[in-house]
Amino acid sequence: MTTAAEIMHPGAQWIPATETLDRAAELMGRLGVGALPVSDANERLCGIITDRDIVVKCVAKGHDPAKVTCGELCEGTPRWIAADADVSDVLDEMESHQIKRLPVIENKRLVGMISEADLAQHLPEAQLAEFVEKVYARR
Repeated sequence: MTTAAEIMHPGAQWIPATETLDRAAELMGRLGVGALPVSDANERLCGIITDRDIVVKCVAKGHDPAKVTCGELCEGTPRWIAADADVSDVLDEMESHQIKRLPVIENKRLVGMISEADLAQHLPEAQLAEFVEKVYARR
């Protein structure tokens, strides 16, 4: 059984919901990532912010990223997976919600993220193709 912990990118970092988007963009650049999990005051997952969110939902609408917080852009119910979950559960979660990044949680703490790139490195081609078809399918 392959687990989420075995395929995740370790060392993911939270950004507080109260932090501004310019700071989120700076952190993404420093870490070389395109998404950050967003945490509430209790370090609980309250969403994910992506570089695309910053551009499309803030900059393109004429808002100042130095004045908009990460929490203001988070939408919907945040999805996550337990570190000991089987890779089939990871795929089910990502496919059923059509998401491309999934935080990995262990003992209520963020321990990593699973992205499409992580899946591409660990899945057989046929399984990866099925994932891509389901995640990118128009609903």
